[in-house]
Amino acid sequence: MKVAIPIWNSRISPLLDTARHLLIVEIENGLEFSRSEVELEDYFLPRRARRFVELDIKILICGAISRQLAAMLVGSGITVVPWMSGLIDDVLQAYLKGKLPDSRFLMPGCPRRGPRGRFHGGRRPWWVWEGKL
Repeated sequence: MKVAIPIWNSRISPLLDTARHLLIVEIENGLEFSRSEVELEDYFLPRRARRFVELDIKILICGAISRQLAAMLVGSGITVVPWMSGLIDDVLQAYLKGKLPDSRFLMPGCPRRGPRGRFHGGRRPWWVWEGKL
């Protein structure tokens, strides 16, 4: 399974729509098998979404994302975990341990934070987009 994370200076890029670099991590049996980096050259959203499909991405962990791009990715069968921030390796380790989403990694000002800055909801929050938006 391939997990993609847009990167900027060893952190999750704050906005997927304009991210230039994408880290692709292949996961086998719950462990990182390999990683590679690709450059995202096209800002036209339909072509950008198609690139994710061509790369065979199954999970996308990202910061902010436009609703249009999210809809295209989810419509293509990609699970989108938005509003994440932090160092790439920390977020990836949390994902591999099944602890993502986690309030430690929510973007500041994220609309999904509760009154005390904590993430609220159950084990799988409704804003992890797997089906309809």
